[in-house]
Amino acid sequence: MKHLTYITVLAGFLLISCGEQQKSVEELVESGTQAELKQKREALNKEMRALKSDLNTLDNKLAEFEKDYDYVLVEAMELQPKNFKHYIKVQGEATTDENILIYPEFSGNLESIYVKEGENVRKGQKLAKIDDGGLSSQLAEMEAQKELAKTRFERQKRLWDQNIGSEIQYLEAETAYEQINNSVQQMKSQLRKSVIYASFDGKIDEVITDQGQVVSPGQTPIFRLLNLNQMYVTANVPENYVGSIEVGTEAIVNFSSINKEFKSEVTRVSSNITASNRNFRVRVAIPDSISFVKPNLIATVQLNDYTSEAAVVIPENILREDADGESFTFALKMENDSIGSADLRELKLGKHYQGEVEVLNGLKQEDIVVTEGARTVKNGENVKVLNFINN
Repeated sequence: MKHLTYITVLAGFLLISCGEQQKSVEELVESGTQAELKQKREALNKEMRALKSDLNTLDNKLAEFEKDYDYVLVEAMELQPKNFKHYIKVQGEATTDENILIYPEFSGNLESIYVKEGENVRKGQKLAKIDDGGLSSQLAEMEAQKELAKTRFERQKRLWDQNIGSEIQYLEAETAYEQINNSVQQMKSQLRKSVIYASFDGKIDEVITDQGQVVSPGQTPIFRLLNLNQMYVTANVPENYVGSIEVGTEAIVNFSSINKEFKSEVTRVSSNITASNRNFRVRVAIPDSISFVKPNLIATVQLNDYTSEAAVVIPENILREDADGESFTFALKMENDSIGSADLRELKLGKHYQGEVEVLNGLKQEDIVVTEGARTVKNGENVKVLNFINN
């Protein structure tokens, strides 16, 4: 067919060429010299050689198009070993151990408040004072009685050391002094409860009770004190991940409300499984560099429960299933850089994550798999790879 085309085209060319050059050729035949005739013949031969070369080029290109019809056209990917990580996703919330409501330990009128909302305070700093109901006056009287008892005891002790006086007088003076001293210490302890102190460094997040109100221990919250420098995220994890999640497990935390995401790790794992929901709690540290985090802020936590190094990983979308529900895909046996044949591979799959799946059996590192066009490929069919994509 190709040769017939070539002869037809060549004959057409000669006819056209002769037609175009007939007059000049006749003139040369009738009156031209031998040199002119040879020159004319050489020119015609040169044109024929150029035409033949063009025809061969066209035939080769046409042959390529004809050959493509014998192959299924696909895209493929050469597998490379990669680290595969699987994460579970749970919901958590930001919290801190230093977030407390401060209650009074003394009943009475809230006499003075020394701090304002938003103010930073130091551990042990005075925050408020409750009216002591006259206990400070009582303490002053008791202090005077204590000094008198002390003087009597010291005098009696000197006499006793000189063997003057009776032992009973010495013991009575000693006992009286010890009793009044104990009473003074108890009164001081009671009065200290009328002053409210900061239990740790932090910020007064809220002043709950106004000055002048009557407060009672365990019933009237006065302040909310918190420290945001020791924040962390807590999350509940289903019990079937016991053994997969441990201290040091990689975690990815996302606070969508403040558009913050960071990598961290699990710093604590609960030893107890809650009976009501079959979960255990984990704690994930929040770096100091993450700002705007507040207690009870909702977080999405991804925990790395599985890692496989140098794994064989393929896109999930190239998987196919047979009638028995078994997964398979097509690898390629390449003849050259672009031509090969499809080889059906039954697969044993591992975990799936973000559109990828680990292949435990059925493919090897550096195998070439079909990524596009697999729906039309049959086992053993010849294919042509139009494009290789990166793994």
